[in-house]
Amino acid sequence: MLPQAPAPDAILEASLYVDDLDAAEEFYGSLLRLECIQRVGNRHVFFRCGSAVVLLFNAAETVKPPGNPRLPVPPHGARGPGHLCFSQPREALLLMRARLLEAGVEIEAEFDWPSGARSVYFRDPAGNSLEIAEPHLWAY
Repeated sequence: MLPQAPAPDAILEASLYVDDLDAAEEFYGSLLRLECIQRVGNRHVFFRCGSAVVLLFNAAETVKPPGNPRLPVPPHGARGPGHLCFSQPREALLLMRARLLEAGVEIEAEFDWPSGARSVYFRDPAGNSLEIAEPHLWAY
């Protein structure tokens, strides 16, 4: 019989995989205005987003075995575009939408869900699908 344990209550970090860390750092840091908290060479760049962290990895580097025995992170990675959804109230979302358009980022889709929450979809330089949605998108 499995021991009783509570379900996790939040996502601490989410990963996307990119092929150009410089372009990713510029896009997520300068354009989306996330706070860069760590960059390690051509392996990864990490950003704070509220109480979570967005991890951007060079997939070719993360499949290598760990080089530091004190941090034995197993090899991992993904190929192809992923998806991440950011949360902003409508007013801030619309301001970010205008910022993206001004920077030449194509808006792939935007609409209001049955819940009334607005979503805006676009791509990062690596082709990952990004979304900004109002926080009540998943409210029940």
